[in-house]
Amino acid sequence: MIQLNSNIKVLVMSGIMLTAAGCSKDKDVQPAKDHNRVVQVLADNFNLSIMSTIVGRSNLGNDLNTPGPFTVFAPSDEAFAKSGYATTVSVLSSPLPLINSIGAYHTVEGNYDLNKMPFLFNQEITSRGGKLFITRWIKDKDTVLTINGSRLLATSIKASNGQVQVIDRMLQPYLYEKIGDAIAAESSLTLFWQAIQRAGLVELLNGKSPVTVYAPTNSAMISRGYATLEAINGAPVGEIAALVKYHIVADRRFVNDYILTTAAGKTSTAQGMLDNNAITVTLIPNPQQVGAFTGIRLRGPGNSADINLLKQDVIAGNGVLHIVESTLRITQ
Repeated sequence: MIQLNSNIKVLVMSGIMLTAAGCSKDKDVQPAKDHNRVVQVLADNFNLSIMSTIVGRSNLGNDLNTPGPFTVFAPSDEAFAKSGYATTVSVLSSPLPLINSIGAYHTVEGNYDLNKMPFLFNQEITSRGGKLFITRWIKDKDTVLTINGSRLLATSIKASNGQVQVIDRMLQPYLYEKIGDAIAAESSLTLFWQAIQRAGLVELLNGKSPVTVYAPTNSAMISRGYATLEAINGAPVGEIAALVKYHIVADRRFVNDYILTTAAGKTSTAQGMLDNNAITVTLIPNPQQVGAFTGIRLRGPGNSADINLLKQDVIAGNGVLHIVESTLRITQ
């Protein structure tokens, strides 16, 4: 009996030791950490430090560490600086809801290879923050890719759970689904907004079809002779409607769209407006790069000088808003 008990004790102790050894072995074997996910790709690229900080501070950080896949359109640090985010401190000191919104708008669920998209303008995809519009076009034998009018700077940086595409401008998250609502909310456009209402064009601007509006500022409307809301309401409806329609394009048009579609060797092109008249769009040369352009100016047949854009490529769900310094004129 004593010998039997001894054997049992030996077997029990052996089992305990084997179990412990097995547990120790399992504990020592850890899955290899993935250092090539989107979060790490952003962190490892010194020119994407602002985007990396936005991801880290926002609610995106954990998500971009999951299998995904995700496509992140990451503005370069230089691009963020032009939008007021010159350092990581500016990101850390901004309201968190705003940072969440910026991060979400630049993040798309899915692995988007833009080089495989059709050669078309403003193809709609959906990010976590709203609609994005992708253009793939050939200009002077080069394939050009834009997102909301901003240029793709580099080929995609591959990650194990997606990719990062570097762009030359921060994509401003839009606040309004309708272009009319975007105009109504802009304090510098109150007179033009009144003209839109007087002309009976609110429904058109808030419809489903895409539109582009070149909206003159209050100062521009005053110079045109419409200094007050009462002056606009007192003018003939047909007169006001003609003015407003000459500032609307029945399509979505970013500034870069004109640069891409202007014929080789040319620096201007015509743009048809809602009233079936046309304006001239002139490209602004880039003094630092031969054959490149930085923007556009506008001119109607009745304008004595080109008109500058004060604000460009403001997105709404159904269109694009550009704010201009003067009204377009068909006749003098």
